Amino acid sequence: MERLFLQTISRWQDHSSHPSQTFPSLVATPTGRLIASWRCSPTKEGICDNHVLFSISDDGGRSWGTPFRPCLAPQLEGRKGIFRVGSLSTIGNRLLLTYCWVDTSRPERPFFREENSGLLDCKIFLSVSDDDGATWSEPRLLDTSPYHNQPTPTTGPMLTLPDGRVALQFELNLPYESTEVWRHLPVLKFSHDLGRTFDHVAIPAKAEDNRIFYWDQRPIVLRSGKIVDFFWTWDNVSSCYHNITMSESDDGGRSWSPVHDTGIPGQAGPGVELSDGRLAVPVVDRTAQPKIVLRLSEDQGRSFTDEVLELSGTVVDRQTAVQEDRNGAWREMTAFSLGLPAAVASGHGTVNVIWYAGLNTDQTDIEFAEARV
Repeated sequence: MERLFLQTISRWQDHSSHPSQTFPSLVATPTGRLIASWRCSPTKEGICDNHVLFSISDDGGRSWGTPFRPCLAPQLEGRKGIFRVGSLSTIGNRLLLTYCWVDTSRPERPFFREENSGLLDCKIFLSVSDDDGATWSEPRLLDTSPYHNQPTPTTGPMLTLPDGRVALQFELNLPYESTEVWRHLPVLKFSHDLGRTFDHVAIPAKAEDNRIFYWDQRPIVLRSGKIVDFFWTWDNVSSCYHNITMSESDDGGRSWSPVHDTGIPGQAGPGVELSDGRLAVPVVDRTAQPKIVLRLSEDQGRSFTDEVLELSGTVVDRQTAVQEDRNGAWREMTAFSLGLPAAVASGHGTVNVIWYAGLNTDQTDIEFAEARV
């Protein structure tokens, strides 16, 4: 593997009032255009005055256009909100933009409530473009029932299956004021009509004793229709991370294998199936100084080869905290100034990867690299 070039899509210095740039997403359109999206905010932890920006490249990521905001966040049932994340994907010649909407009607409340591990209310909206990203439809609220009374932040873009269905991905969190025990779950909801109705709900990974949390699911739909889903795996009893785990479905998401240890540490990002059947998966490796690496699997995600390509060019200090409990893990997450990579195939034998990085938690750039695999 070889990194061909590294490019900064958006520098924090160009957003003086919103220097925290995180939650990047990337799509390659059928015309070869690259579109990047990311969250822009005054601070990483702050919830107010967040918005999602776009930038477009028509030369394979070597140059990027002026960032712009495609959609404004609506009020929901009289409550003000923001779009915290926008994730991009394609279905045929159409572009899909899945938004995570967050309730900011009481701006004094933090996103995460340490007293009970509760989260502000999160809903999911979908916007569609039929003109290669030039214009976007008004965002449409999607049905997350039977979990509509819980916060349902997105974990990535809407998936497209070979049979024409799409899958909405999100995870379950505890309502802000709840006194119940938090039982985290990754969720996929499948639809044959672009999210107007849903056929079935899948739970790709679950620990019956609530000990293991399968955070930040990162599913890949293979050309065969098989779905491989990776998880950032948290031990809720020992208060530590395990290796990346995975589960797989051979029947379009209707049933899932037992969870399997991939043997590698870290946090996976959305990956891609290569033309030869290998999987290329970007990973945040925080075993020492944090870095973004690209890893390869020759057995559809069950294990990874020893070959590792370091992609990130920004050097950051080790940003690990004492993980005495989930709150410690959350505080650690808010301190990260590098992470959340996502990969797409370029269409000409290389892989494009996007992530955020910076020397300071609240001053981060959106970075892009092309790699030959």
